[in-house]
Amino acid sequence: MNQQRDGRLGVGIIGAGNVGPILGAALAGAGHALVGISAISEQSKERAATLLPQVPILNVAQIVERSELVLIAVPDEELPGLITGLATAGAWQPGQIVLHTSAKYGVDVLLPAQQAGVIPLALHPAMAFTGTSMDISRLSESYIAVTAPTPVLPIGQALAVEMGGEPIVIAENQRSAYAEAIATASQFSLAIVEQATGILAEMGIENPGRIVAPLIRSTVDNALGQAGDASRLGFTGIDDLV
Repeated sequence: MNQQRDGRLGVGIIGAGNVGPILGAALAGAGHALVGISAISEQSKERAATLLPQVPILNVAQIVERSELVLIAVPDEELPGLITGLATAGAWQPGQIVLHTSAKYGVDVLLPAQQAGVIPLALHPAMAFTGTSMDISRLSESYIAVTAPTPVLPIGQALAVEMGGEPIVIAENQRSAYAEAIATASQFSLAIVEQATGILAEMGIENPGRIVAPLIRSTVDNALGQAGDASRLGFTGIDDLV
């Protein structure tokens, strides 16, 4: 496995949910070559074919064998077993970059792969993915949490930029706090929207989302502005995570 001289990498994607194909498309847009993507369900195969039409669907072992950069975008509960299973099978290759997209984990979860000589990275885009092409443009408005050993941190930051996001460094011991913050923002936002639109729908109002959307956006903008003021005054905020 020889890394291309111009810094472009052969990228394999494990997972064709909402995240993997989008990040793969972003990396392809930055000039990297996509060697394959794994997809099991018919829905994931259709998503991969739509977003990455020229990329072959391969099994996980083939992707790891052929890739210089392995991008793993699977549910949190599947990640440790996948890493360990591939290590047990002797699949990981020295010098290979292995990057996962879980908010919950840093690079410790990649220890079985690290023991085989891989370069471990954890990158999590702080955005809600739809699994459609609109996500690619949304990446340019997003921060990407980067966790990596200090010597290879610049690699993770560079990949985050190539994906279109703004890298923000999250230490390994702060990863769980970061994941909690992300989950809180996502879950509460969804619950509030569902409750508000549900009430309006019961009133007989058509398309209630168009009514609450400007209110929610302006409220969030105001709240974020107040949070920024609080941070400058020394209150706990996102700055404490980096």
